[in-house]
Amino acid sequence: MHQPDHKICYGKMFPDALHFVSDQRVIGKAFWFEMDTAGGVTRSDRQVGVDHEQWDDCRDCPEFEHCYRLCIGKLALEAVIADR
Repeated sequence: MHQPDHKICYGKMFPDALHFVSDQRVIGKAFWFEMDTAGGVTRSDRQVGVDHEQWDDCRDCPEFEHCYRLCIGKLALEAVIADR
C-alpha cells in the first residue's frame, strides 16, 4: 500500500505529553507545555501555550484537517495511557 508523502511536521502540532522532562518546555509545532517543580518533587506550576505563527502555518496547510484529527487522536490516546 502506498503511503502518501507528508510534511515533516505532519501529526506533530502538539508535543509528546508522555515523555518529557520537568522544568523544561516541551514543544510541538504549534503548541507547548511546561510542568515546573518545587524542590524537584511537587508540581509548582503548569503552563501551556501556542506559537501563533506556527498555528497560522498549520491552518494554511492543505493537510490541516486530517493532520489535526490525527493530532487529537494521539492526544486522546496519550491521555488514556497517562491516566493508568
